[in-house]
Parts: sequence; structure tokens; C-alpha cells
Amino acid sequence: MISVHDGAPANAVGRLAGFRHEFYRCLTARADALFELVDALLCGDTVVRSPVELTLAGEHRRGHGSLYAALNHGRIDVDRLRSALATVPVPRAGDGRIVLAVDVTCWLRPEAHTVPQRVLCHTYGRGKDQTIMVPGWPYSLVTALETGRSSWTAPLDVRRLSPGDDTATVTAGQLRDVIERLITAGQWQPGDPEVWIVADAGYDGPRLAFLLADLPVKVLVRMRSDRVLRRPAPPRMSGTAGRPPRHGGEFVFGDPATWNDPDTATTTDTRLYGTATVRSWHRLHPRLTHRTAWTSEHGPLPIIEGTVILLSVERLPSGANPKPVWLWWSHPTATTDEVDLAWQAFLRRFDIEHTFRMLKQTLGWTSPKLRDPAAADRWTWLVLAVYTQLRLARGAVADLRRPWERPAPAERLTPARVRRGFRHLRAKSGSPAAAPKPCRPGPGRPPGRRNHHPATRHEVHIVTSAKTSNDTKRTKKSNNPRPRRKG
Repeated sequence: MISVHDGAPANAVGRLAGFRHEFYRCLTARADALFELVDALLCGDTVVRSPVELTLAGEHRRGHGSLYAALNHGRIDVDRLRSALATVPVPRAGDGRIVLAVDVTCWLRPEAHTVPQRVLCHTYGRGKDQTIMVPGWPYSLVTALETGRSSWTAPLDVRRLSPGDDTATVTAGQLRDVIERLITAGQWQPGDPEVWIVADAGYDGPRLAFLLADLPVKVLVRMRSDRVLRRPAPPRMSGTAGRPPRHGGEFVFGDPATWNDPDTATTTDTRLYGTATVRSWHRLHPRLTHRTAWTSEHGPLPIIEGTVILLSVERLPSGANPKPVWLWWSHPTATTDEVDLAWQAFLRRFDIEHTFRMLKQTLGWTSPKLRDPAAADRWTWLVLAVYTQLRLARGAVADLRRPWERPAPAERLTPARVRRGFRHLRAKSGSPAAAPKPCRPGPGRPPGRRNHHPATRHEVHIVTSAKTSNDTKRTKKSNNPRPRRKG
């Protein structure tokens, strides 16, 4: 595994100090208050349940009023901060390539009726076999993945999805900006292996590959098990009249009779999943139609070929019944070794879930009850800056483990254990924030006077189909859905 640090504490402290000073320059308004808020979040030893409790930390030398004033009225140069994140050494796979994972996580605000720009977000685990829609703010996060048994990732960019945004278009633009910044920072140079992008089934892989075709990337996404792809069109016979066909025979995921012999097949013994059987078929593409996102394209619809990978495992760590995983890769003719690297890289995608849990449950990303979406975006970038500093401090902090925890080397420390020792490292890395000036709090609203300017209430944005109306009778969902042959 190629690590993000070389194990020298002096080098780690130097890189951390350089990033901290650059991060301070990205704060263009109320910089001192925002920077000390980040330090209080870094040096805490417990779970953050309320941001105002951070003002009780010794690193935060200002009052609790300055915290919310900084979040509501502060300013961050987001473009400069994105460039600073791109200059931090990113983790790489065993062959030296960069593997990026993209996923959407939600900041749920179900009872915040005065909060604008809320949309219905998918939530899982709130009911048996149910997907409940809860109002909130969806955020798209792009991270670089590590190899090996690790819960670390390297967040590079985050964007809030506004109502009406097309997820594929926004994600493609976000990935394009990230890759271009990595190239500008020298993280990728001509001759290096192509960057891999892994995503779950909620993303349209062929469309991402089409929108990013001019970049040195390969897209690997999971597909639903009810998809139907097409083989290449057969050669045109001489003397045949009519328009030549654009698509060949069907490849139905749920019908093994349409698969034929795979182009590659391997069997691997794994520690967690037992025997993993992998088969792949070359040059398969979806049949696109003029609908949804493809309606804005000019000319004939493209043929986007790729390799379909079927992954079957013997068992799951949770003990549940394993289901086959279908992957679509934008590499039309992948070799056996490349297929093995591809499905292992996809399994590493689940490390982003550890990052989401760290941001939400430990750093308290979704704990503030902010009303302004801009303030929520500001707090989100502060939390990402905290996580990046923890990643830079991996090789320099001491392991302040609990009595019931096992000792671990520096490269094996979790983000929470690195956070415990950051307070001792803060004095070495320096703090550019100036000392607070004495001031008196404002008078506030006089006692007994009512608020005559109540906050505006906003509706939740719902994306509805043109065929749905109030008088339309909803049909029961079929237990045996038809295969998806288009899209």
C-alpha cells in the first residue's frame, strides 16, 4: 500500500502546518473565529453533539455568540480551499493509480419548516425493507480511496445538490473539476495509470463515462439486477436492404440463458467473503432512448460500450444471504487481471461509509440547527478541513488509547484515535489566529417584546412525474418487475 505519509513526524508536522496556514488564508471573513472553531473541533475528545459546546474548549478563546456569527456571516474562499485539498498527498492503489469514490449523503432536516432548499432524501434502515423519504439537504462527496484494511479516505470535494439538479450532470462536473485540480497540482501526470471512479447503483455509469470521455478516467458502477444490455450489432450482410441495426442481442441480467460463455472467469479466496467467483463479458452497452437527460443531446444517441462484471461470493460478514453484484466498467475489453483489480476497487468504495459516520457521529457535521443553506455549506467545509488535518497528523500523534483498546502503529490509527492526540500536536503546528478583542454582548430583544418578523416557511421540493396527478390511481408495485431494457 502506498501511504499518504512517509512516517517521519517532522515531515508530517511540516505538511500539517503548511495546510493550516493555507486554510487560514481561505477564510476571508471572520477568519479568526472560524479557525478557532476548527481547532476546538480538532482538539475535542468526545462526540460533538452541539457546536456551541465547542466554545467551552480551551482552544476556542471567544464567546459562544461569535461561533454562530462566524457561521452565519463568515466567508470561505471555496475555490482556494478545493485547490489546497488537491495539493495534499492523496492515497493510491497498489499500482500507483488514484481511485475516486463518489456518493451522496443527506443532512436530514425533517422538522425545519423555515429552512429553504430542502428536498426529499432517500433514507435506509428506518423500516423493514422500506425506503423512507425524509426532507433534508443532499451533499455529493468525492473522496480518494486507500487500499488495505483501513477506514481512512481523502475527501477532495463536496457539493450540495439544489432542488431540480440532475445528479449525473452535477456529479460529472464535480468529478471533472476534481480531476483537473489533481492534474494541476501534479498528482496525476501523463504516463500515469488512469484514474478510476467507482460509484453505487444510484449513478448512471454510461452517462458519466460519456460526459468524462475526454479525461484519463475509467468509470466503474454497480448496476441493478433487472437491467438489460445489448451486444454489438452484427455485421451487415451484403444485399440487405433497410437501415443497419445499431444493437445486437440482449444480455438480460436475470436470465442466464442470454449470457453465453464469459470472456474472463476467475476464482479468488478472500478472508471476509470466502470464495469469490468473478465473470465478465466484453462490449456490452445500454440501449439509450430520447428521454430524461439524453433529450438535450444532439445527433444520434451514442453507443457506450463497457465490460459487465458479475461478482458472486460465498458468504457475507453479516451472515446475510449473499446476492450477486453486477458491475459495469467503461473499459470495453478488460483483461483478467484488470477485472480482478476492478471488483476489488469497488469493494473499497464502502470505505466512504466510514467517512460519513466519522463526519456525522463523531465530528457532529449534521448536529447544528442552521437555517441558512450557505451557513450549512460553510460548516461542511470546516468539517472537511478538520478531517484533512487529522489525515495529515496520522504519522505524528501519539496513540492515546483507552485501557480496553489494543495498541496500534501510527499508520493503523483510526481518525477518532488521531483526534485524541491532536491537542499535543497543535502547539507544534502553530495557529495563525489572532487573540480576541474584548467586547460586550449586544442588548438583544427587549424583554416582553414579541417578534413581529417571523421566519418565512418553505415547502419541501418534490420531483413529480408528468403522468402523476391527484386523481390518478396508484397501482401496487409488482413482485416480479419487468427487466429494464431502455435507459
